[in-house]
Amino acid sequence: MNNMESVAFELISNVGEAKSLLMEALMLAREEQFEDADNKVTLSGEFLSKAHHSHFDLVQKEANGEQLPFSLILMHAEDQLMTTETLKMLVEELILTHKKYSK
Repeated sequence: MNNMESVAFELISNVGEAKSLLMEALMLAREEQFEDADNKVTLSGEFLSKAHHSHFDLVQKEANGEQLPFSLILMHAEDQLMTTETLKMLVEELILTHKKYSK
């Protein structure tokens, strides 16, 4: 496995964990377990941060003139990263909504 594939799979792994945690958080909020839900969202942010770090390293290499090969696996990883960032924002808003209407 080359470095590009390694980074892509690292991205996919971290983003997948973040996505799973976000869905768990949403289910916990539905059950009004808000502290646990908030903790899952926070932990998901840590996995997203790791993914961003890996991705930024590639962007920085390319910005410094290094020619990076095209990779469908990396494109998939980037797609997963973007959709999970959006999911995180939506889950945070849905948790706030659950909190508001549980009172």
